[in-house]
Amino acid sequence: MTFSQVILGPLAYLVDTVLGLYTIVVIAAVVVSWLIAFGVLNMQNHLARQFVQVLNALTEPVFRQVRRVIPPIGGLDLSPIIVLIGIELLRVFFGNLFLYLATHI
Repeated sequence: MTFSQVILGPLAYLVDTVLGLYTIVVIAAVVVSWLIAFGVLNMQNHLARQFVQVLNALTEPVFRQVRRVIPPIGGLDLSPIIVLIGIELLRVFFGNLFLYLATHI
């Protein structure tokens, strides 16, 4: 087995998986925020409150950094959309990087 098969293959898979999971977390945070805004999700429920706290802990640090650069426009928070675009750009970048390294090492 070559270096690229032993190291780069699993590393590429790990990076892509982590970014894919974070995409799901961002989408879940958006959907849950809508459910809260429309009164579908009861925040008095302990389990729901804990779920929202976990989602906020995972997404708010990244959203906050984006909001520093692009604040909400007319009450519309664009940070989740920008984060999702950024994640996809990172997936393409790392995918191409690992492919390049695998073919040139």
